[in-house]
Amino acid sequence: MLSSPKVNDFVVRFANVNGTGSASANFLFTKAIFRMGIPVTPKNIFPSNIQGLPTWYEVRVSEKGYLGRREGIDLMVAVNPQSMLKDVADVRPGGYFLYDSSKKLHSEYIREDINYIGIPLMHMCNEAYSDARQRQLFKNIIYVGALAALLDIEFKELEGLLAEQFKGKEKLIPMNVQALQLGVDYVHKNFKYPLDIRLERRDLLGDKILMEGNAACGLGAVYAGATVAAWYPITPSTSVVEAFMDYSEEFRFDKINGKKNVAIVQAEDELAAIGMVIGASWNGARSFTSTSGPGVSLMNEFLGLAYFAEIPVVLIDVQRTGPSTGMPTRTQQSDVMEAAYASHGDTKQVLLFPSTPKECFDMTADAFDLAEQLQTPVIMLTDLDLGMNDHVSEPLVWDDKRKYKRGKVLTAEQLDKIEKFGRYLDVDGDGITYRTYPGTHPVKGSFFTRGTSRDEYAGYTEDGGAYKRNVDRLTKKWETSKTYVPAPQIYNKENKSENGFLFFGTSQYSSEEAMDLMKEDGLIFDAIRIKSFPFTKEVEDFINSHKRIFVIEQNRDAQMKSLLMIELQADPNKLFSVLNYDGMPITADHIINQVSKVLSPELKQV
Repeated sequence: MLSSPKVNDFVVRFANVNGTGSASANFLFTKAIFRMGIPVTPKNIFPSNIQGLPTWYEVRVSEKGYLGRREGIDLMVAVNPQSMLKDVADVRPGGYFLYDSSKKLHSEYIREDINYIGIPLMHMCNEAYSDARQRQLFKNIIYVGALAALLDIEFKELEGLLAEQFKGKEKLIPMNVQALQLGVDYVHKNFKYPLDIRLERRDLLGDKILMEGNAACGLGAVYAGATVAAWYPITPSTSVVEAFMDYSEEFRFDKINGKKNVAIVQAEDELAAIGMVIGASWNGARSFTSTSGPGVSLMNEFLGLAYFAEIPVVLIDVQRTGPSTGMPTRTQQSDVMEAAYASHGDTKQVLLFPSTPKECFDMTADAFDLAEQLQTPVIMLTDLDLGMNDHVSEPLVWDDKRKYKRGKVLTAEQLDKIEKFGRYLDVDGDGITYRTYPGTHPVKGSFFTRGTSRDEYAGYTEDGGAYKRNVDRLTKKWETSKTYVPAPQIYNKENKSENGFLFFGTSQYSSEEAMDLMKEDGLIFDAIRIKSFPFTKEVEDFINSHKRIFVIEQNRDAQMKSLLMIELQADPNKLFSVLNYDGMPITADHIINQVSKVLSPELKQV
């Protein structure tokens, strides 16, 4: 047994078979804990095939509010024989292994240092249900009921969640409650309960929500005023546009004429998708696309066109493990360099790095403003972990008084006052020129949009001087964009340490936990979370004011570190990489281990 009770501080992993209906049962478990006011973070680890292969669902419970993945499993719910040998090995010494005891457990799965909980799930289902599909589905609900008894999950929360899930299909509720009760009753009759790992109700979440990042992006696009979405399905970004579709049913539906005020197009490929988005944006519509790394590769040429022709574009890149097809259902932060310099030639793209569903919502809306103000593509880099997993987040908030920032767009009246319109003429000295929407004026304001070189009046030219003036102006616009993009989050502005953490995106969760754990050992770290590219002066100042910077990122080649060196000429001798690239979210333990290797002399002194 465990040496001491662990209340609201443990990890449960479910080992299932993909396609067996376990996902809804496992999420029921997560939501019940969330409803008890306890911070919880789930990770869905699934294969890229349709069904039949092992899938895992990992739930971390943390009263301290640590939302990153943690190494080591305290309770394994193993209902998949294919993965059982690995599942047994992953349980921490003193932990628990819950399995279907309808058949005797093979001796190779026996460890002397863990505890076994055998529940005859299939036998119970065969006795209670005659339909084969029901037997499979309710087996999942039975083990949730067993966990409710073992971990002290409040049964009323499970009942309430089932009532919400089956609203409109009330006849299904008693059957599910019965399955839960079967699990509870079996534990009560056969085991000592609750376990040494258990739950206690808290009020630690306030008005926080549990939401996927992709859904937040889709809703953010609706609130941003997007009316056009074109995309080609690709894991893990497909649900961004699916969420946009769902929310558009409610918010883009004209009740008077019965029509939707939105155009959503599934293109034949990623290249066609972004081409449609560029055309719609050029025409004045707020439009966007979503994809993952392989799609960004295909979109590179059109991204270069939008950059050079200065057309607003919003692209949401939900990163996955590459290169090539890679591991489509695993997470990474490996598109940083590809996105920053997307397309050939001297091209730089504006990037945003959200960390939470709320930031997915906020930054999606901000991306449309930035794209139009800067007249350039804006690429938001999330990842599979943020996009497809549920995260505890601050509630989404929208100011109804907010006005869209359309940037420098000339009206017909303004065109009447201009003797000659220059589409690429820098009037204000900030590198951002004025544009028009098609049809604004009957005779003024029209121009050719092209990807070839042109002069300040959009006239085609191969004159080297005109080309240089244009790209120099784009450089000036790049400098201007630093005043538009979100500033980084700085944790200790007074610089308490000579060591600093630098991280972005979902690396935030485990980085913050690692800082807390190392602080307990007497090691203090300052920290900065990057939210955007180009880098603002705060990023440069943070690096310059510290002896060592640990750049924490989830890719093999230290892409963010490379970007810092290229763009800020940061001293490579003070930048130390902390890397994770196995497709699983980075953990605090992993960060501490890598940092400790660099600081080993200091650790010995503590």
